[in-house]
Amino acid sequence: MTTTLRPSGPLQQGADGARARHYDVCDNGRPVGAVVISTDDAFGATAGVLGSLSVEESRRRRGRGTIAALAAEEVLRGWGCTRVRVEVPAGNDPARRLAAALGYAERSRNMAKDLGPDAAPLPVGLTSRAMSEEEFAAWRQDAVRTYAQDWADRGVPPEQARRKSETDHAALLPDGLATKGVRFRMLLHAGEVVGHVWVALRELPTGGPSGFVFDVEVREEHRGRGHGRALMLVAEDVTRAWGADRLGLHVFASNTPALRLYESLGYTTTRYNLAKAL
Repeated sequence: MTTTLRPSGPLQQGADGARARHYDVCDNGRPVGAVVISTDDAFGATAGVLGSLSVEESRRRRGRGTIAALAAEEVLRGWGCTRVRVEVPAGNDPARRLAAALGYAERSRNMAKDLGPDAAPLPVGLTSRAMSEEEFAAWRQDAVRTYAQDWADRGVPPEQARRKSETDHAALLPDGLATKGVRFRMLLHAGEVVGHVWVALRELPTGGPSGFVFDVEVREEHRGRGHGRALMLVAEDVTRAWGADRLGLHVFASNTPALRLYESLGYTTTRYNLAKAL
């Protein structure tokens, strides 16, 4: 048995060194699967993505997936990539085991919750209001830097982390607070701001609207008092007001307190995001 990759489409090239190509996974020259290899638009041309790796059911459990993944990594090295990431849907345990065997580590995960029709009241003494333009300007300046540092702290090269942060904020907030389908809410205790949450409205691939929490933070001096839980309740209320019944979020795997909070609120993992250095 000889497992190789064979291009099944042209090399697609874009601005700033972006590349992508489809390959067949071949066994002695016969296609038995497929894989898509690309650079990462969010992190830049030195970051790679291993996507849609599949092998026919009858041809699995013989090491073909492992060989195909390693061959894909060699292609990415040839493109100048220094890191590669892969997304694994929750429930696909074989793919997670394969990724772990190849040295991929969980970097973050996506979680979601189906919302009921009834809102939970905020604890006594807590209220929420819209973020002001002045507060937004101060938040955005700090948020771009902080988000980039979050990625850098998890092993992403500084230039990739900076690009990811700048690209995300520019794409998600093209009109600032006036961006359609975006809400920023401030949480107050006895009139004092203790935290904020950023929620956006999204259309799910399967159809229908969903909310997504892009940022939630309790100010350091007010932590440990249940305000994070209250902010998530605010986000759920915002989502219901849009007529949506599902709320998603992204959380770094190393943020254990946040993971515990989301799980206690009924959020479940929908996707694992894994990465490794090349």
